[in-house]
Amino acid sequence: MTYNELILDKEINEYIKYSDECLCNMGFTEHGFAHVKKVVNVVEYILTNLHCDTHVIELGKIAAYMHDIGNCVNREYHSHSGAIMAQRLLKEREFSIQDIAKISYAIGNHDENSGYPADYLSAALILADKADIRQSRVRKKYEHEFDIHDRVNYSVTHSELICNVDNIILQVILNTAYSSTLDFYEIFLNRMLLCKKAAQVINKEFILDIQEVSACD
Repeated sequence: MTYNELILDKEINEYIKYSDECLCNMGFTEHGFAHVKKVVNVVEYILTNLHCDTHVIELGKIAAYMHDIGNCVNREYHSHSGAIMAQRLLKEREFSIQDIAKISYAIGNHDENSGYPADYLSAALILADKADIRQSRVRKKYEHEFDIHDRVNYSVTHSELICNVDNIILQVILNTAYSSTLDFYEIFLNRMLLCKKAAQVINKEFILDIQEVSACD
């Protein structure tokens, strides 16, 4: 099964859909198809930049598409649940054991609370997942309902991951009318430290470039 075939799989898509519905009900930012497709695109960009072969890139895209399915089991350990679910789903779809192992490792290690990158696949997934910071992930309609996660995501007017020869840069433009750089670090510090580890695995330095702008700029 290819990535293009997998994204049409009704069972996998239902897990993604329901996982996002559960997180919505708990007040979390968007983790649905918009998020996973964004992560897929960035994983493909990173692995292509690293001159990986087409098979590795294909595995990376599949891991990215499925990485959050574990949220329909448990939020706190969703990476672990998702990895176990992926093993079953991919085995049923006749993936090789080697490919299942690589995909499930990447999924099982993308969370900042327990993850550790060990190869290009897991490193790329971490970097792509943590780089998806944007206003449109906030689902609450009114600013007075925002928690710190909502405020920080809403304050990011632009974010982009850039791969260079020696480094990988996460550029963030932050509107200080909604949150500060200190707020950003309060919720993203552990994620950024995991990105640093991931960049080391792909032999690059991770650089976080935050540019503050005010509402009147």
